Amino acid sequence: MMLPSILATSVALVSLTSTVLAVPQQGGGTGGFGGGQQSQSRVATTATRASSTTATEAAVSTSTVACNNSPLLCNRNYNNITHMGAHDSAFLRDSSTSYSVSGNQFYNATMALSAGIRLLQAQVHNSNGTLELCHTECSLLDAGSLEAFLMEIKTWMDANTNEVVTLLLVNSDDESAATFGSVFESSGISTYGYTPTSTTGPISTWPTLQTLITANTRLVTFIASITYDSSYPHLLTEFDYVFETAFGVSSMSGFNCSLSRPTSLTSSSAAISSGYMGLLNHFADTVEVFGISIPDITDIATTNSANTNTTGALGTQGVECESEWGTKPTFILVDFWNVGPAIETADELNGITATGRTSVSAAQLTASSSLGVRRDSWGCGAVAGTALTVLAVLNFVWL
Repeated sequence: MMLPSILATSVALVSLTSTVLAVPQQGGGTGGFGGGQQSQSRVATTATRASSTTATEAAVSTSTVACNNSPLLCNRNYNNITHMGAHDSAFLRDSSTSYSVSGNQFYNATMALSAGIRLLQAQVHNSNGTLELCHTECSLLDAGSLEAFLMEIKTWMDANTNEVVTLLLVNSDDESAATFGSVFESSGISTYGYTPTSTTGPISTWPTLQTLITANTRLVTFIASITYDSSYPHLLTEFDYVFETAFGVSSMSGFNCSLSRPTSLTSSSAAISSGYMGLLNHFADTVEVFGISIPDITDIATTNSANTNTTGALGTQGVECESEWGTKPTFILVDFWNVGPAIETADELNGITATGRTSVSAAQLTASSSLGVRRDSWGCGAVAGTALTVLAVLNFVWL
């Protein structure tokens, strides 16, 4: 989005506050739900890791007899598995961002993978000719280059040879597949790229995880708002294969199973019948002063809960959508994935007891000193009035 010059100065003021606008993403079987919350004992709280953990440190090899942390998943088709995902995986609420109130995750992408997350979503912008992971605008929050991000994921995949990873990238500035493709190639991760049998539409039956692992084509990449390019066949147009539920939910009763995108489809049932895979956007926002939306941290323990009879709980939406669609959701995106922990719902949907995961605390991370930017300081003069006005304008920008 091109901002008028009168806003540029205000955007610079915003960047000094270390607060960032949180907005929703842009876009144009077997193992049924078990119905009960699994034991917290599988998520130990004794190994809290800083979110600045490097890719090498987080690359803990998983069991060679399991696929995506379970032997039961090896011979299951990719689209017959629920892949738990980290929404805005690059935008952190930790010491590196002074615990920004707009961070969507406590732990970085490679730690998420080691803990069992298998879908990483990120927003990509063109910043002076470089594809960067930026939250709404690069002047607000720049989490580094896409190439560096992909290199860290490749390092993790190199060390975890029985794992299939999915990327969902938002093409915020409508860059070409070739622009993305060159970055994938320079990072080295393109060697893992999977090209499906159909590169222009939905597929009823995807390969099994074991097939992808054996062929070493273990990376499935969807990009929103991109035109397919046969020179980079592993970069897939998201809405040719995936449909999504609504984002921007601001109340715990707002989650449902209705199709939101793509608008070319009439309903979730029509999408399922055509072979599309369903994605649940299960993250809530809270509206602050000037109508600015930030991730809802107050309700996150409920939002990410595997409980199946609590309004707003991930488990509740999971079982409702499985019942309504006649199949479990293929993808789920959450904020602060370690809380809940959200992965329990995926395990229930997949009917597995996972192995080989790195234990991560299910507690929220908080600032250890007054230097951190806390949610309760948002309305106490932490941001200049002009900056707030700019953020209110930017709130209309889709991620």
